[in-house]
Amino acid sequence: MSSETRAPAPSRRYVLIMPTRDEEQFIQNTLDCVAKQTVLPVECVVVNDGSTDRTAEIADANAAQYPWLRVVHRSNRGERKVGGGVIDAFYAGYDTLVTNDYDYLCKLDADLTLPPDYFENIMKKLEEDPQLGSASGKVFNPSLGMDKLFEERIIDEQVSGAAKFYRRECFEDIGGLVREVMWDGIDFHRARMFGWKTRSFREPNLRILHHRLMGSSHKSIRHGRLRWGRGQWFMGTHPLYIIASGVFRMVERPFIIGGLLIIAGFFEGMIKGQPRYDDLWFRKNLHHWQLSRLGLGWLAARPEYASKTRGAAKP
Repeated sequence: MSSETRAPAPSRRYVLIMPTRDEEQFIQNTLDCVAKQTVLPVECVVVNDGSTDRTAEIADANAAQYPWLRVVHRSNRGERKVGGGVIDAFYAGYDTLVTNDYDYLCKLDADLTLPPDYFENIMKKLEEDPQLGSASGKVFNPSLGMDKLFEERIIDEQVSGAAKFYRRECFEDIGGLVREVMWDGIDFHRARMFGWKTRSFREPNLRILHHRLMGSSHKSIRHGRLRWGRGQWFMGTHPLYIIASGVFRMVERPFIIGGLLIIAGFFEGMIKGQPRYDDLWFRKNLHHWQLSRLGLGWLAARPEYASKTRGAAKP
């Protein structure tokens, strides 16, 4: 094939936004991983979300070294605020992006270890499938004080919230990220409803090490599991699905009690009448998907649950 007829090389321009608070133990390692990538980001914005340790100092030192790295400093609001607070910090970085010429963007945690060709390989996955709107590798946790790595279990259709990599068109189609706990569940279902595929890949060159346990909090893992359940209530999860999900999580640390706390957090939200994601079309579609996944197709087909996606399949 001559150079005149050769297909153009794919554009691999991506931006990273890294919300971080009190991550002096891990942020240097994560930034080192980014700096060693075979395809560097066009722009990386570290959002120092009111850290009280050396996080800001470490981030600033790296920004002085790398032209693609900037730091946004936010004031200390008193304590770490997960969910909505993380997404507030994300948008504090997103709103300051200098470049508008990019194809992908990623919300990246500051406590990860990534392979040096991680982003190159994720972009290849999206290039291979034009319908794939968001992707990640599988996440493994080395922080349990054992020799074995434990996988942070998510279904293959979901993408890890620790390294949410989006095709720009998909991110804009779903309207960005909701500033609440379970933002990374809502975005998954909205992407599906707009005709996009999402996927996490269990491949060695896409393995992510997460140095904090999924679903934990700065207070305790038990507190984190309760918060997880309350987040599921906010998202609009069906009660039958939260019970199945809680049972599924009982084989993870903290064994049994972790799954029970997820269920308890959900029903606490229900009993207290806490707010829910205010999109009835979304919740109807979510219930249809969840009941279908439980093998309850007869129930999912009932008029109150049956719903079509808003977006056609992507070409």
